[in-house]
Amino acid sequence: MKFIVSSNVLLKNLQAISGVVGSSSALPILENFLFELDDTTLHVTASDLETTMTVTIPLSMTEEGGMIAVPAKMLLETLKTLPDIPITFSVNPDGDRIIELQTGEGKFKLAGQDGESFPKPPLLEDTTSLNVDSFLLATAISKTLFATGSDELRPAMSGVFCDFSPDDLTFVATDAHKLVRYRRSDAKAESSVSFILPRKPLNQLKNLLVAEDVPVKVEYNETNASFTFRNVLLICRLIEGRYPNYEAVIPRDNPNKLVVDRLTLLNTIRRVSIFANQSTHQVRLSITGQELLLASEDIDFANEARERISCSYEGEDLEIGFNSRFLAEMLDNIDTDEASLEMSEPDRAGILRPVNSENENEDILMLVMPVMLS
Repeated sequence: MKFIVSSNVLLKNLQAISGVVGSSSALPILENFLFELDDTTLHVTASDLETTMTVTIPLSMTEEGGMIAVPAKMLLETLKTLPDIPITFSVNPDGDRIIELQTGEGKFKLAGQDGESFPKPPLLEDTTSLNVDSFLLATAISKTLFATGSDELRPAMSGVFCDFSPDDLTFVATDAHKLVRYRRSDAKAESSVSFILPRKPLNQLKNLLVAEDVPVKVEYNETNASFTFRNVLLICRLIEGRYPNYEAVIPRDNPNKLVVDRLTLLNTIRRVSIFANQSTHQVRLSITGQELLLASEDIDFANEARERISCSYEGEDLEIGFNSRFLAEMLDNIDTDEASLEMSEPDRAGILRPVNSENENEDILMLVMPVMLS
């Protein structure tokens, strides 16, 4: 096995998939990249068994094909120190799996492992597919991923629920304290289907797609999903279980509506929350007329903060408490200049929405549960 490749090209592609390199003591080969050379194409794979990613790199100079598992950490650390120069990658033909890297005046040797021992990715059969714009998919992931839960007893809530139909694509995430529903009417599926995607592969996709403008082919069946774009293939196992009936927890009648400058509210919450109890992160919103008072306190340390901001408000005077971190996260994931907060009672969830969004095909709803005012 022998080929020549640019150090920068190899590094860029390895970094794209390095996030799924496993660290299992039970299966140490997952700490490697799998290199497969086929004619003039190099396929590099990383996996943690739940998620598998492969990049395809075209090469102009190759000699022999082959397959070998290469230590991921050592190879990445070496490539990061190199300028953009050609690397000759070769495997000792004697069968001892010694890998040799030649870089101009440098020569480096490292021990590989049998590529046949690397776990094979699942074969997706009986799949349904659709094409989604990369920017749309990256936006959907970034708008929902932060709201996923981390409770191991409720694994379904640790991922993003995808509800696809011939009318729209809907992405939902919740941890039972906050919920985000992101819907796009300019992307559709041929038939109605729903599944839950894990957090880790979605993080990988978000990081790769944010700078892309390409179609993404999404394929899925009852157990797995795959995403193909450019020279990247990601396959992940779906989360089993039934997703909560999220529509049932969204309050429909919210007569009290607050509209406020988003950044003003966000920065005020961040300031006021510094003085809040650091275990509850409670911030109190008191709305009177066209004025919003935000307050917090930490009685144990005699800390207290109060700040007023102007707003547009329709409804009865209201006092309600929220977790400041949840509110700040949601406001930080809204892109419009203004945001609305719809409420009914102090013990009912509040609904955050962007105001005057430029994208008429986008519908974002963010729900945050109140906290008991103390």
